[in-house]
Amino acid sequence: MSSRTSPIGRPITIRRAVARDAKRLTRLVRGSGAYEGKYAAAVAGYRVGPDYIEAHRVFVAVGADEGEARVLGFYSLVLAPPELDLLFVADEVQGRGIGRLLVAHMRSEARVAGLDRLKVVSHVPAADFYHRVGAVRTGTAFANPPAVPWDRPEFEFRIPSE
Repeated sequence: MSSRTSPIGRPITIRRAVARDAKRLTRLVRGSGAYEGKYAAAVAGYRVGPDYIEAHRVFVAVGADEGEARVLGFYSLVLAPPELDLLFVADEVQGRGIGRLLVAHMRSEARVAGLDRLKVVSHVPAADFYHRVGAVRTGTAFANPPAVPWDRPEFEFRIPSE
C-alpha cells in the first residue's frame, strides 16, 4: 500500500484490490461517462469479479481521508502477456491527477514484476490521456463485432529499469 498526496492536495492511498471491492469497481466501469452513447454497449454487462481481482494485479486509489470508503479509480496489470487491462477514474474526480498517480504506480509495479514494456488497447476517448502520460502509439486494434464494433488505438508503455 502506498500513500501520496494528489495534485489537488488530498491524500490518496493506492492499495491492492480485494474481493469486497468487486461491486464498487464494476459500478465504476459501468457508470463511466466515457462509455456513454455509442460506447455504452461495451460495458453494459461488464463485471469486475472477485475471481478477476484474485487472478490479476488490481489496485485501487481511495481517498485516505475518507477511511478508504470511496474508490476514486483503479487499474489492472496483467503480467502474461504484459498489458494494462483496465484503468478507470471516477467521472467526478477526472482531471485531478488520479489517473497519473495510477499510471505511475502501475509503472512501478511493472518494474518490480520485471517487465520492460506493456501494451494498452485504449478506449478511443482515452487515447490523449495515454499519450500525455508517456505511452507510445504502436498501432490499431481493429474492430471485433459484435463485442467491439470500432477500431481502438494501441499503445505501449516502456518500463525502464531503475
